[in-house]
Amino acid sequence: MSDTPKSRLHKFQPDYSWSEVKKEQYKDTGGCWCGIDRNTLIGNRDEPAKFHLRYFEIEPGGNSSLEKHVHEHAVICARGRGRAIVEDVVHDLEFMDVLYVAPDIPHQLLNPYDERFGFFCIVDAERDRPRELDEEDIKKLDASLEARDVYRKI
Repeated sequence: MSDTPKSRLHKFQPDYSWSEVKKEQYKDTGGCWCGIDRNTLIGNRDEPAKFHLRYFEIEPGGNSSLEKHVHEHAVICARGRGRAIVEDVVHDLEFMDVLYVAPDIPHQLLNPYDERFGFFCIVDAERDRPRELDEEDIKKLDASLEARDVYRKI
């Protein structure tokens, strides 16, 4: 048996899934998130890639965790539209918008709209675990007229 990595193709399906890729639970622990699924396209098989490519979908009214971590993200909107809170700024995301989330910056993605919001997320293969926001982060969000009524803690 060869240790050489194998190239592969995952064919896109009309339901926003990919061949040979199973939809995963967003996270395995409780938290301030709901209505979100993950598909790991590159990164949980035998690829030696230095990055992971994931596709997330958030149903109407759903959101990702409100968190921060040392690693950075590249987010590309691919379906519908959504919102992202990055630090204390709210960004509206539409098809093919690209968002960079810098290290150690509080962030959350949300779907306040009536259609599913899908996005690709590229992160380092070796990365730290998400951390909850500290008291100072929450104070900054609460002080922002733009963010305080948008982010979700629970």
